[in-house]
Amino acid sequence: MKKIAILLIMLSVSFTYAQKERTLKLDKEKDLIEVTYYHDNGEVSQTGYYTAEGKLHGQWLSFCKEGNKLVSAKYDNGKKVGKWFYWSGNSLKEVDYSNNAIASVNEWTNNETKVASNK
Repeated sequence: MKKIAILLIMLSVSFTYAQKERTLKLDKEKDLIEVTYYHDNGEVSQTGYYTAEGKLHGQWLSFCKEGNKLVSAKYDNGKKVGKWFYWSGNSLKEVDYSNNAIASVNEWTNNETKVASNK
């Protein structure tokens, strides 16, 4: 418990200048600290988890100021793992990590115009 209290203090001090607003919540079942960062306009900027040792863990999501998802990432005790997804305009990039290094990259682009009608 002492480690968690120290980590919460460190996170509070270290991110004071990086993000204007954030929330921290201890997830006792997972023994992780859940954090949400906010943009200046109040929209969620990032969500994810830290271990008691301060390492990124589990799924992290990043959003633009308008609330659109930009990145979906996964960590295992601070190491990049699995498939990460990056959204940008009409493209989606998939980056696969293995041993904390990029193993492969795939990119898809959607240039189609879709029209919806109520007829």
